[in-house]
Amino acid sequence: MQRWIIHVDMDAFFAAVEQRDNPELRGCPVIIGGTGSRGVVATASYEARKFGVHSAMSSLEARRRCPQGIFLPSDHEKYSRVSQEILHIFADFSPQVEPLSLDEAFLDVTGMEGLFSSPVAIAVKIKARIKAELDLTASAGVAPNKFLAKLASDMNKPDGLMVIRPEEIHNILADMPVNRLWGVGKTTAQILTKLGIKTIGQVAQAEPELLAKHCGQLGHTLHQLANGQDSRLVDSEWQPKSIGKEVTFTKDLTSLEDLKTELWSQVEKIGWRLRRQKLSSRTITIKIRFASFRTITRSQTLAVAASLDETLYHVAEEIVSKIALNEGVRLLGVTVSSLVAAGVQMSLFDQGDEKAAAVAQAIDKVKERFGETAVTRGRSMIARQRK
Repeated sequence: MQRWIIHVDMDAFFAAVEQRDNPELRGCPVIIGGTGSRGVVATASYEARKFGVHSAMSSLEARRRCPQGIFLPSDHEKYSRVSQEILHIFADFSPQVEPLSLDEAFLDVTGMEGLFSSPVAIAVKIKARIKAELDLTASAGVAPNKFLAKLASDMNKPDGLMVIRPEEIHNILADMPVNRLWGVGKTTAQILTKLGIKTIGQVAQAEPELLAKHCGQLGHTLHQLANGQDSRLVDSEWQPKSIGKEVTFTKDLTSLEDLKTELWSQVEKIGWRLRRQKLSSRTITIKIRFASFRTITRSQTLAVAASLDETLYHVAEEIVSKIALNEGVRLLGVTVSSLVAAGVQMSLFDQGDEKAAAVAQAIDKVKERFGETAVTRGRSMIARQRK
């Protein structure tokens, strides 16, 4: 049986949601994130992209390129709600759905021809449902595997639909640049260029041993992808490998107490997301970027996985307290990883702290009903006012 995978990618998702909810923004260059002088763009509407604005760009550069841009703060809670609505639509077409982020997912529709006329017809129906029910557009790629499906979804954006059939694979891939292959970043691209390899077709024709010699194990993977081969399954049990939050401050922080206040604000958001997804974490990583742009990361692994704000903060605070603050702090980030399902290792009660667990449960119920910002600790309010 021919395998068929659909990759659905929402078009400029965050910006599109804001434009949908506020008609006055439609047709305008909307930029999500980067609201401060040191912020970073999360996404940009297609109107803003015409000026060269893109995700991960500094707010200063975005404002230089698009001075008429409308900068809005990211509303993660709203985008999460819309993402859940999109997932409910996907579930009507396949039991095998693997979300990659809030705005994209894989669906395995192999064998669904008995319910729908073809995999392409499924993609068409999904796009139509998203437009009719949510007033948003999505681009879809239909192909025999995940790599090709994701590649296809990006080929006709926005509101696009691209199909890569088995007999078309080599012709479509042949002239594409090597950086369209998963795993090829700037460094790997430079290595391949030195070998005289600039296109995916040239990677496909190269000897696997040569690629492995210069690129390690990645070389074998690149050779397979270049030949249109990808055996990875759509994982409907997928869960995030990490959850993080980072903030670039309008003004450098110079005191440890201010840093700890910001630390609590981030930990509180991360703890809420962990518990909401019924996860706990064993590893906490702190990222600090100083005024000189020197960046460091420090991690600590727990014996028992945790999800309570207090436990996560205690570990994060311990890490931060050991870092010498010889200059101002420009950015602070917290990431939790080594995630496990809640309950696997006493995660909810975090080593027997039942009082803290009871408080967390009460606060979580309020947030679940009225939104993440409905209730917060006083220390977080101070951090919010500083941004």
